Amino acid sequence: MFDRDRWQEIWSSLSKNKLRTTLTAFGVFWGIFMLMVMLGSGSGLKNGVMNGMGDFATNSVFMWTRPTTIPYKGLPRNRRYFYNNDDIQALRDNIPEIGLISPRLEGGGRNNTGNNVIRDDKSGAFSIYGDYPEWNLIDPANILQGRFINKTDIEQKRKVVVIGKRVLEILFEKDENPLGEYIRINGIYFQVVGVFAPKNSNMNFGGDKEQSIHMPFSTLQQAFNYGNIVGWFALTSKPGIDVSIVEEKAMKILKERHKVAPEDDRAIGHFNLGKEFKQMTGLFLGINGLIWIVGIGTLLAGVIGISNIMLVIVKERTKEIGIMRAIGASPGMIITQIITESVFLTTIAGYAGMVFGVILIEVIDKNLPPPTGRDTMFLNPTIDFQVAMTALLILVISGIIAGLIPARKAVSMKPIDALRYE
Repeated sequence: MFDRDRWQEIWSSLSKNKLRTTLTAFGVFWGIFMLMVMLGSGSGLKNGVMNGMGDFATNSVFMWTRPTTIPYKGLPRNRRYFYNNDDIQALRDNIPEIGLISPRLEGGGRNNTGNNVIRDDKSGAFSIYGDYPEWNLIDPANILQGRFINKTDIEQKRKVVVIGKRVLEILFEKDENPLGEYIRINGIYFQVVGVFAPKNSNMNFGGDKEQSIHMPFSTLQQAFNYGNIVGWFALTSKPGIDVSIVEEKAMKILKERHKVAPEDDRAIGHFNLGKEFKQMTGLFLGINGLIWIVGIGTLLAGVIGISNIMLVIVKERTKEIGIMRAIGASPGMIITQIITESVFLTTIAGYAGMVFGVILIEVIDKNLPPPTGRDTMFLNPTIDFQVAMTALLILVISGIIAGLIPARKAVSMKPIDALRYE
């Protein structure tokens, strides 16, 4: 620690070169300011994308059937086939890495040219899905009223539905309680047991979630004569297990069960969200790394300026340094003094840049419009406290480095030569 007189001495020394010192300090200020702004912007972009995913299970994979492209076991190419109920148990029994399995069947609605759902004098065209309770664990929704599909609904093939928020607005009056009421889907009546709003907007399978209706998987199969057909599967892996393992095993089992050539990878459509999530996470890590490289590069330019201004200061104070050496000041004392001045200038300028950068990010955050679903790509820009402390540590280290060269130059000159310097 230095006393008040010592800090005044440092400030007086720097003030002799006001213009150069100010411009140099501004370089450090600008470097750390831009680093804070870029880090905050990077977090805002990441938060916007992650917010769009909601609580969607990132360790999930989805599989559906497509026409075969290779003849196999006497069967022709371009053959259509369907998954079935027996596949559900086969996957459960043969893939111990599976966490959740949710078969799904789409019963029409969005593909129809006319309205497929009617209630009294109101109607609309909506997507109709047959689901298991596990679907709400893979793609969680906010249950606004009532409940989601449960196991008893599946077992008893109950004619119940959970409707999206937009379906409620179209088919029901404002403030009307839909629970217990009936709607007619393609001529069949179903009782409303729940209303939901989607948590995410980026992960969309089949259309607008708010305009969708969910019923028990078994009910949709029976009510609309699908037999034992399964439209597609949603699978997750157990914690700590790569979902790609589940994907690979499931594809192998499904190919064997439906006589699809092992090398016919186009016969099964699949989407590995776990792999996509890893790539997206890697992308943001890359962006963050690039931000640090650019920010530290800009800061380095300011530090070089600090080093140059300290060289000028040392040159102007050559005789003073010679006198200090002559009356007994050790090289360590001289080095400490110069490095202290360098750290002082760097820290003050850098800390100011950090504070103004954080303030700007906070102002942007406070003035951002509220999230609007899938259009929200920038949300809640923040600067982590640990990151700010890291930046502050970089400032101190930079100040030390900036003062080392001038300090070594100051003590390399003999006292007698310093006293003669003009």
